[in-house]
Amino acid sequence: MNRKELITQIETRKSFLCVGLDTDITKIPKHLQSHPDAVFQFNKAIIDATKDHCVSYKINTAFYESMGMKGWEAMEKTLYYIPCTHFKIADAKRGDIGNTSAQYAKTFFDVLPFDAVTVAPYMGEDSVKPFLEYEDKWTIVLGLTSNNGANDFQQQKLQDGNTFLYEKVLETVSSWGTPNNLMFVVGATKAKDLSDIRNIIPEHFLLVPGVGAQGGSLEEVCKYGLNNDCGLLINASRAIIYADSSEQFASAATEVAKQYQIEMEDYL
Repeated sequence: MNRKELITQIETRKSFLCVGLDTDITKIPKHLQSHPDAVFQFNKAIIDATKDHCVSYKINTAFYESMGMKGWEAMEKTLYYIPCTHFKIADAKRGDIGNTSAQYAKTFFDVLPFDAVTVAPYMGEDSVKPFLEYEDKWTIVLGLTSNNGANDFQQQKLQDGNTFLYEKVLETVSSWGTPNNLMFVVGATKAKDLSDIRNIIPEHFLLVPGVGAQGGSLEEVCKYGLNNDCGLLINASRAIIYADSSEQFASAATEVAKQYQIEMEDYL
């Protein structure tokens, strides 16, 4: 999916919601846990319940890889079930020496039809470039994350005493691609840093996790992060997929996703 198509979906659905399918089999409703294909059945119901209110789905691969072959199969079935109108993200946080990254890129862009994959930039340009070589595919680079450990490296000042490491990362990585194939992850709990981030990368899309269960504010993220093309994909996972643990879980997911969409429409 290219940038124009993504923007069209945002304008059509009046939403920039991304639903995170971080599906933990121990947390899905008990009536599904004994199903032989429990994860996919849960995901299928969530997708049916939310597709009218979101523009994207993010599959956190760790939740599937931890289940071995069965989990990988559930991930593939989930991916193919997502409508072609929706932006599909592999939250895999890959990034390695060039020839290894090339194989990761092949996995998520050739073998599997994801539109985007998350990548860690720590190993530098040659670890990111293989992902950027695919037409109409997106590399989503970790920028400023919302976990406590972000203070260990990302928010450390460089020798000039003025620049944070994450700011250097954003500035440098943005030169490796364009706003048509690069996005950045910025945690919603870092919303006030978005003004500075927008000064560095005004045109790029940002994938913003942390709204909802992690306490991030949609209002603040929009205040500081929106650009002329929207430029945001707001990810909500637990707040939507685990909104209810009963047999009515899908209806509950619909209501939460709908509320996000209604609020987002006001900001567009």
